Amino acid sequence: MGKRRRVDERKAVRSAAARRPAVLGGMAAVALGGGAFAVYAVFGGGAAAEDGSGDAKPVKTGPLSATEVRTAATAFLTAWQKGSVAKAAAATDDSAAAKTALTGFTKDARVKDVTLTPGKRTGDTFAFSVKGIVSYKGTNKPLAYKSSLTVVRAEKDGEPIVGWQPSVVHPDLGEGDRLVTGEAGTPPVKALDRDGNELTTKKYSSLGTVLDGLREKYGEKAGGKAGVELRVVRAEAEKGDGEKDDEQKAADKTLLELSEGTPGEVKTTLSPSLQAAAEEQVASTKRASVVLMRPSTGEILAVANSGHGFNVAFQGSLAPGSTMKIVSSALLIDKGLASANKVHPCPKYSSYGGWKFQNDDKFQIDGGTFKASFARSCNTAFISQAKELDDNSLTQEAQQVFGLGLNNWAIGVSSFDGAVPVQSDAPMAASLIGQGGVRMNPLNMASVVSTAKTGVFKQPYLVPPSVDDRTLATASRPMSDTVRSQLRELLQYTAAAGTAAEAMAGLGPDYGAKTGSAEVDGQKQPNGWFTAWKGDLASAGVVQEGGHGSESAGPIVAALLKAGSS
Repeated sequence: MGKRRRVDERKAVRSAAARRPAVLGGMAAVALGGGAFAVYAVFGGGAAAEDGSGDAKPVKTGPLSATEVRTAATAFLTAWQKGSVAKAAAATDDSAAAKTALTGFTKDARVKDVTLTPGKRTGDTFAFSVKGIVSYKGTNKPLAYKSSLTVVRAEKDGEPIVGWQPSVVHPDLGEGDRLVTGEAGTPPVKALDRDGNELTTKKYSSLGTVLDGLREKYGEKAGGKAGVELRVVRAEAEKGDGEKDDEQKAADKTLLELSEGTPGEVKTTLSPSLQAAAEEQVASTKRASVVLMRPSTGEILAVANSGHGFNVAFQGSLAPGSTMKIVSSALLIDKGLASANKVHPCPKYSSYGGWKFQNDDKFQIDGGTFKASFARSCNTAFISQAKELDDNSLTQEAQQVFGLGLNNWAIGVSSFDGAVPVQSDAPMAASLIGQGGVRMNPLNMASVVSTAKTGVFKQPYLVPPSVDDRTLATASRPMSDTVRSQLRELLQYTAAAGTAAEAMAGLGPDYGAKTGSAEVDGQKQPNGWFTAWKGDLASAGVVQEGGHGSESAGPIVAALLKAGSS
């Protein structure tokens, strides 16, 4: 009996040993299907006790190694290429969103025979190329593009994992966007310049978003017929009350045509020569955007961005810095708190609402006029008057006189119409110098300087309102003659002898300008702004992280005004 017990015990030991992983040089090898082995490290000298008293596996921290990045990226790409959507999604930090997007890549975008080729690793970013076939109702067309992913450490255990972003699937995808292949929802359009010539991205590379927007707005109205295509269907934008807002929604984008549609025609106000000049001006400067318009009518003559992925010129939402002092000056003159040729304080510092404000390089002007403060771009000249204003004073001036911030512009494509929210204490004071909650883009600031020049707000437009009988926005009250004459004087003096003088040299006497620099958290250099008029032309530009506007955006704007005047 004792002998049989010992035999049974030996069998049990052998059976348990067979079930345990073999330990190879401090690593444990576990048999997988097909006879392969996966190896992982054994932490803490052995498995945790069955009662749970063993030490937990430590969470990995620290920078990712090149091997970790490549391994995580390759695991994700391999699963995606094989069509193992669940496995690929599990290799990301947002498996639900990844699964939805990768499933849509096959079912909605109708991409098959996918080949993913690894590319170059740069830090935690891993580039790759995508090739496949888009197939729809018997029509097939090859698809090829480049994308990238970023590897991060998983929150739970610190293991390397793909940080999920929609752009992993395609670089043009944003949050909530989808890839869809099918009969296009809107027919294509042939956009024409003011002379009747076709506008194309081959001629004008930065017009891509504008042309997409024109199709979105006028495709069904211009008489064309839709084709079949792969496109990015944008997420719906929402208004502040949660309702959908078609005007603010970015335009859908065509990525691949499987069969051509028949385009309709839409005429714009763009000038071919000035559009070419605008493209040339921004091409040599990173993150530059510019708009040129006609103050007397509101016609947009040119729009260009050096970064072609987003139309900052029309849709940007950036602090405008001291260019906002045009609106603030109108307010102070309206309220009797400033006058161009009267003495106005410009101390080194001025405090309001618990914040201490200062001028660039901490300069001060003793006994100077408001015109001198404006031309030198003295911040404290405006901050010192904050105590005399109501919280909504600047908001009302911007909306009622300059037509800003009411979300009612109808330029022909999607645009951001500026924002001057009601604020109190220090943020209200900061708004007077174009910081705080104030947000603008070059289109808004070109409109601002146009209004200052003519005294009347004319809503900018890219497509004449007669094309679709739409109503343009108007101001609810006119600018007074006193405000208009003094604003012109301030801007002319700044162009002749102030911070804008160097850029505007040779463009007078019918001219005016304002410079600006806007501080942005996390940026080493501020955004450089410049807005100006010359005759019946007005322009505004921004160079993100460009530093002083007089040196970055100034030459771009001045060159366009010169080109339009010659």
